[in-house]
Amino acid sequence: MSPFFRLYCRIYQFCFRIASGFLPFREPILLEGPNCLSLLPKLIYHQGITNVMVVTDYGLTKAGLVSPLLSDLKTQGIKYVIYDKTVANPTIDNIEEAVQLYLDGHCQGLIAVGGGSPMDMAKGTAARIGNPHKLIPQMKGLFKVSHKIPPLFVVPTTAGTGSETTLAAVITNSQTHEKYAINDPHLIPHYAVLDPVLTVGLPKQITSTTGIDALTHAVEAYIGRSNTKHTEKMAVDAVKLIFENLYKAYNVGTNLIARANMQKAAYKAGVAFTRAYVGNVHAIAHTLGGFYQVPHGLANAVILPYILDFYGKTATKRLARLADLSKQSDLKDSDEQKASKFIASIRNLNASMEIPEQLKGIIKEVDIPLMAKRAFSEANPLYPVPKIMDINDFITIYHLIM
Repeated sequence: MSPFFRLYCRIYQFCFRIASGFLPFREPILLEGPNCLSLLPKLIYHQGITNVMVVTDYGLTKAGLVSPLLSDLKTQGIKYVIYDKTVANPTIDNIEEAVQLYLDGHCQGLIAVGGGSPMDMAKGTAARIGNPHKLIPQMKGLFKVSHKIPPLFVVPTTAGTGSETTLAAVITNSQTHEKYAINDPHLIPHYAVLDPVLTVGLPKQITSTTGIDALTHAVEAYIGRSNTKHTEKMAVDAVKLIFENLYKAYNVGTNLIARANMQKAAYKAGVAFTRAYVGNVHAIAHTLGGFYQVPHGLANAVILPYILDFYGKTATKRLARLADLSKQSDLKDSDEQKASKFIASIRNLNASMEIPEQLKGIIKEVDIPLMAKRAFSEANPLYPVPKIMDINDFITIYHLIM
């Protein structure tokens, strides 16, 4: 990679950071606390909405997790249709099906219930409804959702993605295996429901990987070059909450305090990276989801320590600061020792929750050049990472996680 391209990336990131200060960022209105989901139908009704589409996945409908909401909607006199064909990495085909269901049902708003996939699915659907003359590929990238979306209410059932507060929807093209983001302030949900009761029944593996997903968001936002005082605070709060609560939620799933704290951590991390952005961990993780359907949280959890190692001195001071604030080091340690201990603490947390160090038997050598090219294109020039990676650097990371 030429030094001129690196300079171009840094200039682009600097200009984007300045411009982002003028963008209409907002945060959703929150409902918080055990069983607060029961308050949502009345809130929707008072918005003048009497017909909604509920976007979820079949596993949640089969488990009955959506049933109380549907019953409360009916009691409130709100009609609904359900789209529960959402897959782990939502596709353009999924979105087009949901759009047609929404239009046929004469709906006035959307409720997303689930993890990151249903929320991304609902955002993509809302983007198409609000911009009927634009297809999903035409909204790829930055600020191409030019019109307001219908009212969007999100109910996360995991604590990780932060999608309940972000401007991003990650979509997969099932024909090309390309996974990319649509980023626009219009996609920030209008309301978010943080009900820890909904996360009590999560399998341990989902609790762990979604929790490290939130940690990845917070860490990548904090060590990047596009922070504000607000995003720094949100990222630090999230990191502290995760180290204090994730293993508790993983080990004792009924611990409502730990569950609520993890929801708050995921939310705060989402606020942080909405403005400060993510980095190369996500660029690689998106390719693994697109090619092999690797769950996003798992991919992030595996990749994060390797990328932090790669950054070396360029991230030392920021990682040392996180180590201090999250009590993962001794104050007498040098910055290098603190940064090293912080990365080790992530590996130890992964290991304690049986998250593998590598994705053995998943990545195919023949796919690596194309994945590296796509990861490089996603990351550059936008992501304000501590150290810009060239295509060979991406290839090296793929080999390390194989």
